[in-house]
Amino acid sequence: MNGWLPVPDFYFFAAGSSEGYTSLNAFDGCLMNAGIGNTNLVRLSSIIPPNCREGEPVKLPYGHAVPVAYAFISSQTPGEIISAAVAAAIPKDRSLPGLIMEYSARGHKEDIEGIVTNMAKEGMKMRGFEVDHIKAASVEHVVERVGGAFASVVLWDHALVRG
Repeated sequence: MNGWLPVPDFYFFAAGSSEGYTSLNAFDGCLMNAGIGNTNLVRLSSIIPPNCREGEPVKLPYGHAVPVAYAFISSQTPGEIISAAVAAAIPKDRSLPGLIMEYSARGHKEDIEGIVTNMAKEGMKMRGFEVDHIKAASVEHVVERVGGAFASVVLWDHALVRG
């Protein structure tokens, strides 16, 4: 353990969209739809620790502080299309850190995902890291009244997973 949270050994993607009474309610609904709504998110600045591996989503302990990099957008314009996306870039040299980029905007998820993927490529280029692969996840929402779209990469330590 380094600091107050263990260094994560795996990560997973979580995304969801929702309508809500307010933007905050829409955000909460997005988290519930993404499967991480009963936790306390600790927003990260987007670095995946070296040797961290992608895994399947896990049931996180209620109320736990959960490290996450995320994109969120809300809108109160009925009929508007909003999207959120994240991309994880993994270096060929697994002893180096990976990179997560987040992006949200008005528009279709395919366009937003393309932008965030290019952001991840550029970030790895700036670091001088050769990319092994980039994986993205996105979600799109058509606003009815107050809508939200949320996409994230959740970092976790297998030792903290409870049955």
